Amino acid sequence: MEPYSSGGAIAQRGPADAGLHARVLEHLGTAICGGEFAPGAVLNIDELVDRYEVSRSVVREVLRVLASIGFIETRRRVGVTIRPAHDWNVFDPQVIRWRLASGSRITQLRSITELRTAIEPHAALLAASRADHEEASDLVGLAAKMWAAGKAGDEERFLRLDIEFHRRVLLASGNEMFVRLQDLVAEVLTGRHKHHLMPHHPHEQALQLHAEVAQAIQRHDGERARKAMVQLMEQAFDEMKSIWEQSAEPDPGDVQVG
Repeated sequence: MEPYSSGGAIAQRGPADAGLHARVLEHLGTAICGGEFAPGAVLNIDELVDRYEVSRSVVREVLRVLASIGFIETRRRVGVTIRPAHDWNVFDPQVIRWRLASGSRITQLRSITELRTAIEPHAALLAASRADHEEASDLVGLAAKMWAAGKAGDEERFLRLDIEFHRRVLLASGNEMFVRLQDLVAEVLTGRHKHHLMPHHPHEQALQLHAEVAQAIQRHDGERARKAMVQLMEQAFDEMKSIWEQSAEPDPGDVQVG
C-alpha cells in the first residue's frame, strides 16, 4: 500500500499520478458539494475509472481522502455511499474551496463569515494584550501596504496582504485553536477573489478598519481592536448582501443541512 496521509497529502508518488489524483479529487469533491450526488447515492469504482480515465488505484486513493473528511462511507453489501452534508468536515480547507466552487457558494460565504465574526474580533482583543512590539508593528505595516495596494487596484497583492493580515491577528491572539483557523480564512478570501465576489477596488472604509485594528493592537486597546474587527466583518456581510439577494440559491438561514 502506498504511503498516504489525510487531508489530501500525497507521499512518495510520481508527478503524473499526483496530478491525476488532484484533478479527480477536485472534480469529485466539487460535484458532491454541488449536489450532483445526493446523500445515499452509491459510487461505483469502475464507473469512476471510466469517467475520469484513471486507474483504480487513483480512484481508491481519492475515495480514501473523501472518506477522511466525511463525504463518503463504505457500507457492507451496498458499497461506497455519499454521506449527508452534516457529516462533512466543514472546517477542512478543501471542503471550503469545493463549496465555493459549487452551487452552494453563497451558503459557504455566509456561514464562514458568521464564524469569522464570532472568532476574529475576540482574536483582535487578545492580540492587543498578547502581541509583542514587533508583532504589532508588523500589523501596522501590513495595513499600510494593504492601503497602498488597494488604492493602486493591485488585486493580487491586496489579496496576499489581506490573508497575511488576518493570519497575523490570529497568531498574535496567542490562542492555538484560533491560529488553526488561518487556512479557512485564506480559502474564503481567495475564493471571494477567484469567483469575483469582492470589489475590484477595496472600499476605503475597509482599508481604514484594517488600519484601526492594527493601531489598536499596537496601543494595547483591546476593546477598540475588537470593535474595529466587528465593523470589518459587518462590512464583509454588506459587500456580499447584494450577491445573496441576486442569487437563485435559497437564503442560507432557511437551508436545512443534510
